[in-house]
Amino acid sequence: MDFIDEKLLTYAEVHSDEESPLLKELSRETYAKVLHSRMLSGHLQGRFLSMLSYMVKPNTILEIGTYTGYSALCLAEGLNTNGKLITIDINDELSEMVQRFINKSKFQNQIEAICGDALKTIPELNLKFDLVFIDADKQNYCNYYDLVFEKVNPEGYIIADNVLWSGHIIEDEKEWDDDTKHIHAFNEKVKNDTRVSKVLLPVRDGLLVIRKIE
Repeated sequence: MDFIDEKLLTYAEVHSDEESPLLKELSRETYAKVLHSRMLSGHLQGRFLSMLSYMVKPNTILEIGTYTGYSALCLAEGLNTNGKLITIDINDELSEMVQRFINKSKFQNQIEAICGDALKTIPELNLKFDLVFIDADKQNYCNYYDLVFEKVNPEGYIIADNVLWSGHIIEDEKEWDDDTKHIHAFNEKVKNDTRVSKVLLPVRDGLLVIRKIE
């Protein structure tokens, strides 16, 4: 994920809004106690997700892939009053930690954390969404996209994380692992989808911002 010089990253973070004390606490606990802590969205991406959410002013947000809940708390910052965020993750080992930090936040009545298989859960959701964040297993990115598309309101947004996959996406195709192949297939799918406009940003590990055209 090291796409820019560490000093430039620090400069960008210093000149962005600070993390809240709760987000700092969640970040520290994640790095201290949870495997694969690099999966955490982190300061700069978290502030970017928050900014996007404020710009969209969503009534409803769906997050696919909760991890420890950092990105959910960031996205919730832009929710309209009485807005709702649903986040889904299959890892029940982190459920207690996720709920604990949700309960510490001012969004405890707006965020619903579901532990389960998103492929089975999404079709059961009887909601339309203004904003969807995809940050789960890479092999199912195309499936998640297809499942949520009709549940996204016109002029709604889908954001996909890790679309540059630590830079592997620009390596020789012969060197690609399965995850890289799935990410590339997803990027190509979105690129060729005339129902949306899109921009791929080299923020952290790559964010693909997709707007559903009315």
